[in-house]
Amino acid sequence: MSLFDWNKRGMVLVLIVGALALTLVPAFAPSFVALQLTLYFAFGILALSLAWVWGYGGIFSFGQSAFFGLGGYTYAVASINLGGSTAAIILGLAVPVAFAVLLGYFMFYGRLSGVYLAVITLVVTLAIHKFLGHTAGFEYRIGAAHLGGYNGMPALPPINVPGDVSSFLWPEDMYYATGLMLLAVYFGLRWLLVTPFGRAVVAVRENEVRAELLGYDTRRYKLYTFAIGAFIAALGGILFANWNSFIDPHVFDLGFSAQIIIWVVVGGLGTLVGPILGALVLGFAAVELGTQQTIDTNLILGAILLVFVLVVPQGVVPAFRRVLRRAAGDANWSPGSAGG
Repeated sequence: MSLFDWNKRGMVLVLIVGALALTLVPAFAPSFVALQLTLYFAFGILALSLAWVWGYGGIFSFGQSAFFGLGGYTYAVASINLGGSTAAIILGLAVPVAFAVLLGYFMFYGRLSGVYLAVITLVVTLAIHKFLGHTAGFEYRIGAAHLGGYNGMPALPPINVPGDVSSFLWPEDMYYATGLMLLAVYFGLRWLLVTPFGRAVVAVRENEVRAELLGYDTRRYKLYTFAIGAFIAALGGILFANWNSFIDPHVFDLGFSAQIIIWVVVGGLGTLVGPILGALVLGFAAVELGTQQTIDTNLILGAILLVFVLVVPQGVVPAFRRVLRRAAGDANWSPGSAGG
């Protein structure tokens, strides 16, 4: 069976599982299960942003939590001031993308790469975290919205039907909306990867010098890749802020930034399904581990990352596919072939 057939079957499987989850969980599971899954769907979107930027673009970024948080904060401030969610969502997507373009321009056109990109995105994320943590004073207001420092911004307006602020999405509606957004981002990235642009992005990741010799402006492709990743992360941040009806600076802290990397590594770098599964499973584990005080949650997640890096360095999904392909005698498979 060819690699194309495996990937095609994988897409069909994702569509079936997603459709079953969206229809069966609200019908048969308690309401709090759907409520928790809404959170993990938002985390899945965030994981896809890093899967795209790092796994396919080759840009190791600690900044996805920054775009996630900026999306949530922008949505919160705009929805409070504008009294509706439509313009707030647009701004919540536009502001992080604009910030990513500005930051990415200086990084990529400054020819920074590798560890320097990771350090800069980490420093920027922690700087935002530090700044917002010290905005508890009443002078830190944007219109009617008080940033609140580490106390956060509570009681955020829910997402409403465009043009009708009195009709908004209830938690059960947000389950469907967030799940559909997760599927849309997944299939959107799958489509993007088979376009000439997506193939060029992967080519730049594989060999930047060769891509430049072939006439590609690698800096521009990296900038576009980074901006698309910011857009996806911001979408997750908006959905998270709406799910929580609250946002605070902890979305920018180091622990959360590291969790995103763990989701992608454990699920499988160079895949799209893997990071989603990593976000769902480890997101659930982090919430459950947070209910006990015996062992630090980040210590356990760090141990999980260490085990997977040493034992299953490719991640769960690539390792599982390798077993299936070997069992099927797939002559076209190689350890470096990445599926979706």
